[in-house]
Amino acid sequence: MNANFAGAARRPIAVLAAAALLGLQAAVAHSQAREQFVPANFYWVGPYAAGGSGIAGGMLDYLQMLNTRDGGINGVKFTWEKCETEYNNARGIECYERTKKRGPTGATLIHPLSTGITYSLLDRAPVDKIPIVSIGYGRADAADGRVFPYVFPLITTYWDQAATMIRYIGEQERGLEKLRGRHIALLYHDSAYGKEPIPVLTELAAKYGYRLSTIPVPHPGNEQQSQWLEIRRLRPDWVILWGWGVMNPTALKSAARAGYPRKRMIGVWWSGAEEDVIPAGDAAKDFVAAGLNVSGTSYPVIENIQKYVYAKDGGEMEDTSRIGSVYYNRGVVFGIITAEAVRAAQRRFGKGKPVTGEQVQWALEHLRLDDARLKRLGAVGFMPPLETSCADHEGSGLVRFMRWDGERWNVITDWMAPMPEDRKLVRQKYLDSAASYAKTKGITPRRCPAT
Repeated sequence: MNANFAGAARRPIAVLAAAALLGLQAAVAHSQAREQFVPANFYWVGPYAAGGSGIAGGMLDYLQMLNTRDGGINGVKFTWEKCETEYNNARGIECYERTKKRGPTGATLIHPLSTGITYSLLDRAPVDKIPIVSIGYGRADAADGRVFPYVFPLITTYWDQAATMIRYIGEQERGLEKLRGRHIALLYHDSAYGKEPIPVLTELAAKYGYRLSTIPVPHPGNEQQSQWLEIRRLRPDWVILWGWGVMNPTALKSAARAGYPRKRMIGVWWSGAEEDVIPAGDAAKDFVAAGLNVSGTSYPVIENIQKYVYAKDGGEMEDTSRIGSVYYNRGVVFGIITAEAVRAAQRRFGKGKPVTGEQVQWALEHLRLDDARLKRLGAVGFMPPLETSCADHEGSGLVRFMRWDGERWNVITDWMAPMPEDRKLVRQKYLDSAASYAKTKGITPRRCPAT
């Protein structure tokens, strides 16, 4: 064959191949351009794995349900990458750095799922313009959005929860004035997380006249003999359990051995899940815990996950009995807030295309999940209403109390906030603490529009 002819014959094939490759690359690029990347930096191993795996499963299942049922948000599908943090600050930073530039617009936001990791990322988030969403954990004074524009301790903070716990205890004592002379012990995880409620509980002790004892439990919390000897010696009227992971069933079993009534124990929402009480057996019966969400599968949002994810052989949970548990449902709350922030950002900055972290920051300051919207999402009663602003990055402040009957959690109150005057006290503490932080860091607080 003539060489020139052979070359001429090969050129069209080469051109067609190159054109096909370019077309494939263009299709891939177009597909990627319609993806919304969300880091899944959680923990599936270690002493806190039950909480991490349950919340991760609920959040990712909700996002997958939206992808399957709705094609994402206006045709933009959610994507994610898992990174194991081990509930370790250094690993949390490593995962953040690894995933912050993934996807066509970088990380949408970050759920650190750790107060310690949240603290470690405070200086990075505003530089990278990636919102930190710390739902029910993290730095309480970050509720002041003027100083912390990229941090969102959404729904309620540890400070509001502590004040609401005191309201609940007061109601059980038949009036807050009856707290005078009472003794409350705080049994807490000895970490940044565990220390969060101490300032509020201390200030309310001065106001209401109760005595406060603080008793730390070293990580991970599976050894509490000396702490319960101290509780037996002090004989407090109430014990607030501010635990996490294995610390919680250990505390409940230790209380039973010490003869301390569990109906006089109130848990933080990280002590109030099935994984916290079932391992304790009968020792957990009558234990009360706060919650920013409820358990159960009889909500349309959970039914849709089962229909569009698990019925199609998908889903994150190998143990499907955990669907509807407190931690799993909390992950669904994480997913709802993530998706609603993206939806709000698209309405503002353009539908049908992925949004940036900076645009999601705007959306997180303009969230409004009232009962009407929660009904459309299938989540009325599942989580409290939420409305944020530039100045208010908490947006709710509500919790419900649940009692464990030995088999399930039963809701025993409506959504509750601190007493109005105590809510003002907490808000002022946000402002004072945030102002102190701003002064230390040389931050000029933003001017937020009047609401």
